[in-house]
Amino acid sequence: MQVSLENVGGLERRLTVKFPSADLDGRVRERMLDLGRNVRLNGFRPGKVPSKVIEQRFGAQVRGEAFSEIVSNTLQKALGEQQLRPVAAPSISTNGQTENGEIAYTATFEVFPELPAVDVTALSIERIEASVSDADIDNMIETLRKQRTRLQRVERAAQAGDHVGFEYYTQTADLRLPAEGMDRGSSILGSGALLAEIDAALLGQTQDAELELDVAFPAEFRNEQLAGKLARMHLRVLTVQEPVLPMLNAEFVRQFGIDSGELEDFRREVRANLERELGAAVTARLKGEVAEKLAAAHPEVTVPKAMLDAEAQALARMGLAQDAQPAPERVEAARAPARIRVIAALLMGEIARREGLQPDPQRVATLMASIASTYEDPQQVIELYQRDQQLLANLRTRVLEDQVAEWVAAHAQTTARTISFDELLRPGRNG
Repeated sequence: MQVSLENVGGLERRLTVKFPSADLDGRVRERMLDLGRNVRLNGFRPGKVPSKVIEQRFGAQVRGEAFSEIVSNTLQKALGEQQLRPVAAPSISTNGQTENGEIAYTATFEVFPELPAVDVTALSIERIEASVSDADIDNMIETLRKQRTRLQRVERAAQAGDHVGFEYYTQTADLRLPAEGMDRGSSILGSGALLAEIDAALLGQTQDAELELDVAFPAEFRNEQLAGKLARMHLRVLTVQEPVLPMLNAEFVRQFGIDSGELEDFRREVRANLERELGAAVTARLKGEVAEKLAAAHPEVTVPKAMLDAEAQALARMGLAQDAQPAPERVEAARAPARIRVIAALLMGEIARREGLQPDPQRVATLMASIASTYEDPQQVIELYQRDQQLLANLRTRVLEDQVAEWVAAHAQTTARTISFDELLRPGRNG
């Protein structure tokens, strides 16, 4: 095998590998002989299929598979000899033809950049500390009750918080909407779902009440036919319903898989769930803090284009439907934060390598169980992770990054700040 290396520019490298064509011919010949002994084809007895027929049926496939194997093996050997670490799978180019008894191919790829020695002792890191209180458990249980609120019809006048159903039509100077009949709508009074004057007009109304009011529709109103116009709205109240929270009893508790129906058992389960959520949030906050400070301390790091492109695409897809492709301008806007994230990932990986940090198997198992617990069949999810090496590798990477963040925090100038559960998990909720 002959290997030559070319620096294409920046982090890009081109590796040319030549290997004896006899290696490929020998491998193809062995496989064709094996097929001749074992292949079954209609019209031929086992082991009696003519070699010409086997060549016609399987020759191209066998040669392609053998060639791919040789390229894979020789490439790994060449990369090792040249001490190269590709960022992503190399792009292979070859005509597959024999010249002077050899076959050549080129592998083009980016390598990881040379990284500086990271002095984490100079970093100022803030570590967040928080805990789950009894009040947090009370708040979560109240949230769960509200999620199971039922509506009950009442005969009284509508109050704030009631669900009011109504039918209506709107008349402008030159247009009636709808042209005939009435549209229907509903809203919880005071929720802000309706324009303020409509909400206020419905307050205090009873079932079957009819009313008219003038409404100034804002310029940005969703219906272009009404946007920016003054109109007369005619409404009739159809229903007034008040929200009724479920009682905090054994029946309610059992809805969450607590067979005993005991409130204390329910509170323990809620606490355990909140503490898992809190632990994940504290870890993510620390990792984000460490990543930000590392990237800020080393803005000079050269970023591989493949990594930058992949990260920008991932950021641009956030908030989009699963199969949606982000617009080019959205991807471009994501490149600046993507660069910071890639620098941080490179430096954290380098710290792990230099300090000999490896993913803790127990933490990997715990994270896997935590993810699986959010699904209907946790064991099925765990088995999926155990079978899928890519999923498992991603899990191990997450755990290793968490460990690196903790290592950095332990060696940096770290200060602790205690905040509440709500401040950490629900920022801005009370603001």
